[in-house]
Amino acid sequence: MDLQKELREAITAADRALEGLERAKANLNSARNWGIWDMLGGGIISGMLKRSKMRDADEDMEYARQELVRFRRELEDVDQLIDPGIANFDFIAFGDLFLDGFLFDLLAQGKISEAREKVDRAIAEVRRIRQRLTEKLE
Repeated sequence: MDLQKELREAITAADRALEGLERAKANLNSARNWGIWDMLGGGIISGMLKRSKMRDADEDMEYARQELVRFRRELEDVDQLIDPGIANFDFIAFGDLFLDGFLFDLLAQGKISEAREKVDRAIAEVRRIRQRLTEKLE
């Protein structure tokens, strides 16, 4: 096994995971902003935009999860592990969509914040490991 090749593959996998995590973070930030507007009486449009951003973030998180699985496999080749623990929040989008109201909007805001924190931790961990991989490669 060529260690340099394995390190490059792990770095590429990290980059792909980071891409999905960064997109998820951007959509979660947007969902949070639209959610605040929605709670302040923004109307049906702000609620629709918030849910759209939540769905987009969920799709990005799923992409990131798939890439993190690939990253884990690549890391096994270089004896590293990662477990970012990204949670899914589909049930909140469902509740917010069909039971719209301040309480559900508030609950959705909490779940968005929780997901943002997990994404931030995952980004930091992937970056830290990617840096170590890059140092090993050099």
